[in-house]
Amino acid sequence: MSQSYEETDASHVLTLEELTNLTEEGGKAADTLMNVVALIATRFRTDVCSAYLLEPDRSNLVLAATLGLHPRCIGTLRMPLSEGLAGLVAEQVKPVAVEDAGNHPRFKYFKESGEEVYHSFLGVPLIDRGILQGVLVVQTKEPRIFTELEIRKLGEAANQVAPVVSEARTLDRFIAPIQERLWSVARNLCWCWDYDCISLFRDLNPTRWSQLNQNPIALLNEIPLGEIERRATELGLHSRINYVYRRQQEYLRADRTWGSMNAGVLRPRPVAYFSAEFGLHESLPIYSGGLGVLAGDHIKSASDLGIPLIGIGLFYGQGYFRQHLDHKGWQQEEYLQTDVMQLPMELAIGQNGEPVVVEIETRSGSIRAKVWRVKVGRVDLLLLDSNVVGNAPEDLELTSRLYGGDGRTRIRQELLLGVGGFRALRAMGISPGVLHLNEGHSGFAVLEAIRDRMQEEGLDFDTAAHQVPREVIFTTHTPVPAGHDRFHADLIEEHLGPLREQLGITQQRLMGFGREHPNDLHEPFCMTVLGLLLSRRANAVSSLHGEVSRAMWKGLYPGKPEEAVPIGHITNGVHVPSWLAPQMSRLYDRHLGVGWQGKSSWLRTWEPIENVDDGELWETHLSLKSQLIEFVRRRAREQADRRGESNETLFRLSKALSPDALTIGFARRFATYKRANLILADIQRLASMVSDPKRPVQFLFAGKAHPHDEPGKMVLQQIAAMMRDQKLGDKLVFIEDYDINVGRYLVQGVDVWLNNPRRPLEASGTSGQKVVLNGGLNFSVLDGWWAEAYDGLNGFAIGNGRTHSNMDVHDSRDGEDLYRVLRDELIPLYYQRDKDGLPRGWITRMKRTIRTLGWRFSADRMVMDYTRNCYVPAAGGTSSEMKSPC
Repeated sequence: MSQSYEETDASHVLTLEELTNLTEEGGKAADTLMNVVALIATRFRTDVCSAYLLEPDRSNLVLAATLGLHPRCIGTLRMPLSEGLAGLVAEQVKPVAVEDAGNHPRFKYFKESGEEVYHSFLGVPLIDRGILQGVLVVQTKEPRIFTELEIRKLGEAANQVAPVVSEARTLDRFIAPIQERLWSVARNLCWCWDYDCISLFRDLNPTRWSQLNQNPIALLNEIPLGEIERRATELGLHSRINYVYRRQQEYLRADRTWGSMNAGVLRPRPVAYFSAEFGLHESLPIYSGGLGVLAGDHIKSASDLGIPLIGIGLFYGQGYFRQHLDHKGWQQEEYLQTDVMQLPMELAIGQNGEPVVVEIETRSGSIRAKVWRVKVGRVDLLLLDSNVVGNAPEDLELTSRLYGGDGRTRIRQELLLGVGGFRALRAMGISPGVLHLNEGHSGFAVLEAIRDRMQEEGLDFDTAAHQVPREVIFTTHTPVPAGHDRFHADLIEEHLGPLREQLGITQQRLMGFGREHPNDLHEPFCMTVLGLLLSRRANAVSSLHGEVSRAMWKGLYPGKPEEAVPIGHITNGVHVPSWLAPQMSRLYDRHLGVGWQGKSSWLRTWEPIENVDDGELWETHLSLKSQLIEFVRRRAREQADRRGESNETLFRLSKALSPDALTIGFARRFATYKRANLILADIQRLASMVSDPKRPVQFLFAGKAHPHDEPGKMVLQQIAAMMRDQKLGDKLVFIEDYDINVGRYLVQGVDVWLNNPRRPLEASGTSGQKVVLNGGLNFSVLDGWWAEAYDGLNGFAIGNGRTHSNMDVHDSRDGEDLYRVLRDELIPLYYQRDKDGLPRGWITRMKRTIRTLGWRFSADRMVMDYTRNCYVPAAGGTSSEMKSPC
């Protein structure tokens, strides 16, 4: 038992003189409250003292000041009067004393507060002039029985403090508005595509902002309220804080959106968008590459457009691996645990008012998962996390790593994503009108939707299995066989057996939904086949990919000619605000007109780019290029220092690259078909290019190889070895640990984006689209999106779109054409300058690429295409649709 208040030999908790002094010291009501709770905690010898104040609606309490609980909860931890022990005090307007609060039926646990270590609770009402103002609470780590004297004395303290509280409420300053508004902005990821928000957080502490991976939650967690106030005053941030807060609130509350006019049918029954990964920002590491970044851009644009959509994914506690290269250039993988408390996530709450926990039965036991909710603008993202009590040891780590483990781990992750994700929606009272499966990883969601329909409407399997696919959209992303998950029958039965029995179908019939040849008992179960067979709308992600996909899967549709295979295409796009450099955004603001970002998918929006002064566009590009070079130098030096390389090497890398040299970037997953080493086919020719004193060229590489992809790692090692080749000097640099932050620098600053996959294996590719927005030019094989974008004057092409059945011949031809275009077209055009030092021909291509491609390859256009052609029809919201006679 801790020492009681009676033993402190104090006759008053606070004196009038002390209260006056505290008021003078604090000045502001919020500061006075912080001083008061600190003094009360000391006098009472408690571990916690907190003041909860009534909000203006008088139906909710908000934490206004605390000593002991997490300071970030000030102004953000709220509870209705009907919840929690503090709510009970306000509800009854009388003291509540509890020896062990966790055992009380009204106890409500707020994980973010850090109160799990405290046991005893004493709360008294704060009343001024007969009106309830809030609640004053003390807590201790050890169980403690509060005496009548202690309760009475805390009540007296509350009476003395109440006038200060009343004043604070009257002035509307009790919620520490600066801190509250910063936290409010930080907790919704729409800050990450608003440069005003980003610059505001950065200015609070530029060094820590960079060190903390540009994570505002982590930044605010370590800055005391007083320090925030001081920095805001010194830098004049108050008006900027109010501005970004108001603008965010206006964005979130806007009801006149494109979606409200064109997708109203989705509001009561939204789109459920399933994806194994989401790339939203580098501080939320639940993505590996293109698929995840595409999914992140998709839900960002859905938010901007006001499309009723909910994302469903998995929370990977260790994310994808961090990459380092050793002295031999060999990739080393490191997995780091992510601190949930440093992320903008909260537990999803179900219809029963409790945190959602889903459970899935398998033949070998059940798998359980909690559900996190992330706010992405107007869109919610739900992330399932298997790290919960009650799971088997193997399942506690099930969602720890993205794309880790063997086939058994993968099928359990995909069971959790599909079946668990759908059940999470239902537990929250959400009945989706459309299921959009972004790749086959989430295909099991359709089976769960069929089971749910059977149960809800009393249907048999065949009837439900005919109805549900009408509401399913399936997007396939890769023509590479390794990109399609396949599972043997024993794994399917172990994990889907209980669900299969509820569906009332045989194992053979279930396997048939995942086989190209249903009667082939030796064929494994393919998730892509499941997605295609149980959806009525399927699409590839570029025009060429559509052709490849129809040829690839024509066996699923016997009797149909290849061109009639029901797989269309919606070409990928990128979220403009996320990838556009601030400098380019300001240039567009000046020339494209007010509100241009809301019309980025309109052709005419981009036409005024032709009127931009050549010098202005070029200077803007050069400033971005300089930022890129400084970033690369810093990263290269840090990489070498980590490997323990010599001071001479560190110095050399800190001066590597030149802002005057043509800079070519290559960054993507290091799969062998991406051919990162195609440029290395002729080292002598490459060396002559980079060492030309009049027309030098330099290359930047970045990317990760999958931990199990040994050939991909060997290509990466070959690239890394070139950094040490004296013939290339410092004109080739590999940047480790490719992520959204690295990608952002590259796509905004390079002159040229190199992409040379083995056609037709690139489904779409979106990195080059990000370069377009920033004035860079694409130099690419005519594959994926570039095959439909290139017009001969808006970039450069490798090859003529033809392939060869012999892979060696194919690669040799492309390699020769790559060098030819570099030597004869690209390099000469870049270095052809007029009397003002401007490359007029190059700038003409820059303008043309922005004008012809900026609108076509925006994520807004992509999401509008999905909405008009897939979501609204699937939800039964079209006003006219006539079927052709058979």
